[in-house]
Amino acid sequence: MNEILKIEHLTKKYDDLTVLDDISLAVNKGEVLVIVGPSGCGKSTLLRCINGLEDIQDGKVSIDGKTGMVFQSYELFPHMTVLQNLMLAPVKVQKRKKDEVKKEAGQLLERVGLSAKKNNYPRQLSGGQKQRVAIVRALIMHPEVLLFDEVTAALDPEMVREVLDVILDLAKQDKTMLIVTHEMAFARAIADRVIFLEGGSIIEDTTPAQFFDAPRSERARKFLRTFEFENVH
Repeated sequence: MNEILKIEHLTKKYDDLTVLDDISLAVNKGEVLVIVGPSGCGKSTLLRCINGLEDIQDGKVSIDGKTGMVFQSYELFPHMTVLQNLMLAPVKVQKRKKDEVKKEAGQLLERVGLSAKKNNYPRQLSGGQKQRVAIVRALIMHPEVLLFDEVTAALDPEMVREVLDVILDLAKQDKTMLIVTHEMAFARAIADRVIFLEGGSIIEDTTPAQFFDAPRSERARKFLRTFEFENVH
């Protein structure tokens, strides 16, 4: 397998509080790694460290290519249309030709079912539609690794499915993704590997089947019991 991301002995502190404690892991090209764990365990901080949004106190992050990150909040510019939001970074930052970017934006919007919304402003979109635009905005920058940080957390339940479907579609295209999520059924469906974090440390790094059916640690078993209601039909 072709290793695309390597994290070695990563330590992140806020003053005296250690948020990530000696984290080491590698991700292969095309792999989908899902990161789960209780609130405050360091999941989102790990993604932000990978993307260079947080400084680190020790360790090393090596990425073969660019990263694109999609957050809980959409961070779309309200005074710009969907198309303008998508074109801004590729044209201004990557210096790509407007016509080429506009064509690609149209193709990506069609893929996520939003062609008809390209001239709309963010205020005219639902939460799920805004989040799909945010995913397209990451994709249009051609990142090697996509990072998703609880992208359904701010959505109404009926909008969650449409966003998860887009991410599942990306997995079928062999996109390399690191996904922080609290949607356990989604995590099981999409993951090649599951990382369980607790107190800033990796407690389990295993297959979805192993993690969800027979977790090795008592802490992971306790965590999963809180989601058992999802499996009640």
